Amino acid sequence: MRSGGVLLLKALLLSTSQRNLYRHSKDKRKRRRIVAGTIGYSLLLLCIVAFGILTCFGYGVIGIIDAAPVMCALVVSALTFVLTLFKTNGYLFGFREYDMLLALPFETSTVAACKFMCMYIKSLPWCLSISLSMMVGYGCFAHPAVVVYPVWLVLSLFLPIIPMLVASFAGFVIARVSAGSKKAHVVQTVLTFVFIILCFSLRFIVEGMFENNQVAQTLQMASAATNDAANVYLPARWFASAVTRCDWLALLLLVGVSTLLFVVVFRIVGRSYRTINSALQSHAASKRFTMAEQRQRSVVQAIAHKEYKRLTASTVYMTNGAMGEVLAVLLAIVTLVLGFNNIVGIVTRGAPIDPAIIQPAIPFVVYFCIGMVATTVCSPSLEGKNYWIVQSLPIEKRTLYQGKMLFNLYLTVPFMTFSIVCLCISARVPVLDAVLYVVLGLALCAFSTAWGCVCGIRHMRLDWENEVEVIKQGAAVTIYLLPNMFVTMGLVVLAVFLGTFVAHWLLALAFTLVVSVLAALSYRWVVTR
Repeated sequence: MRSGGVLLLKALLLSTSQRNLYRHSKDKRKRRRIVAGTIGYSLLLLCIVAFGILTCFGYGVIGIIDAAPVMCALVVSALTFVLTLFKTNGYLFGFREYDMLLALPFETSTVAACKFMCMYIKSLPWCLSISLSMMVGYGCFAHPAVVVYPVWLVLSLFLPIIPMLVASFAGFVIARVSAGSKKAHVVQTVLTFVFIILCFSLRFIVEGMFENNQVAQTLQMASAATNDAANVYLPARWFASAVTRCDWLALLLLVGVSTLLFVVVFRIVGRSYRTINSALQSHAASKRFTMAEQRQRSVVQAIAHKEYKRLTASTVYMTNGAMGEVLAVLLAIVTLVLGFNNIVGIVTRGAPIDPAIIQPAIPFVVYFCIGMVATTVCSPSLEGKNYWIVQSLPIEKRTLYQGKMLFNLYLTVPFMTFSIVCLCISARVPVLDAVLYVVLGLALCAFSTAWGCVCGIRHMRLDWENEVEVIKQGAAVTIYLLPNMFVTMGLVVLAVFLGTFVAHWLLALAFTLVVSVLAALSYRWVVTR
């Protein structure tokens, strides 16, 4: 990379560095948010380090430690591919500072390459936490030559490049083909939903493996599978050969191919970089259209419709705001198919518990899926640099937030009602109890909407560079999510406990009154502030 590119990369890293922001910011709230984010980031890294060491420990115990380098290469490659694929649209393409960067005296390929390198450097701690922890575990059991450690360390820096380039090029192809289309994010959204659902199902697979004492057999199967995968994915084989046999040709191939692909990919991307970003920042015009009568909406409904368009136009926003609804529907369908009693037996691991005592917790179980993230938490911050436009509109702020809350109700109420009804049918809940459970579910939706809006307004952040910063990492999301999650789990236990000696319909009515009061107080705070 030329000196100009290095200067641009340094500027990008400094402008997005949390450490740099902490040093120069005088906002105490922002500094506290950075400290809290750093602590959470460090805890996640420690979890990944533990995963790497325990994986090598399992391999070492059953005598297949030679499979650890291949597993390391595949895990790092898979992680970087998935993370890069989800970050390409919004980081490499369609980013906020596009106009400013393209106005600088740099070639478009240099700007694209610097954005990629910035993304690579930010992903490097995740990759190194896996690679170095597995290097330690491999060293404890295999006792390799000293030269293996520097080779492993150097190749760990090159190992993420090829999967990141493949993911970036895949995102480039998707963006290039769908540039200017309203459906540009559909493929990425579907992939994200599938990946998240697979992550949830992986928990039950691992749990079943340990319950059936199939750990050793599973690890041996995984070893054979990784060896087969290495024969297909050549970088993993090159990495393993360089580490286990000190194959210098494999080392040179991994380093050389990574560097060559980097140059080639961004030469190709640079030719269409302006076109793609311009198309992603503009609105598509359909070639087929028909004249139809315009629909007249109230101001509140128009704002709700605007929030719907905002949700469906963003992969990150849609997967974060609508994933709970998808999980709730899956839970309802699985319960109808397998039966409520069987699901309770699986969760309680066959404990002698009457499934009827779980019935009062049905609304809270569904709310645990749907109410964990409300769109009202991040929608005030998502206005971002357009906030001045919202401020200049001839509408009151209460009307604006009423529209945002209305959209969240449109999103959550149908899924809440459908899921509760399905669970009640499967559990054979009496009609009166089922009706009150649905009413309680609606009250929970109202509380989630209003309380989420309170958090979104009190902790609004408009200076974000990437929407991920407010949708997934914002202070409003954290303050809403964590207490809500733990309180809901406590309410599930409390509902089951009280349901053993209090009539279920009376219990549902009492919970409905309490939740309704809290929702009303939250709503009053929003409309009066």
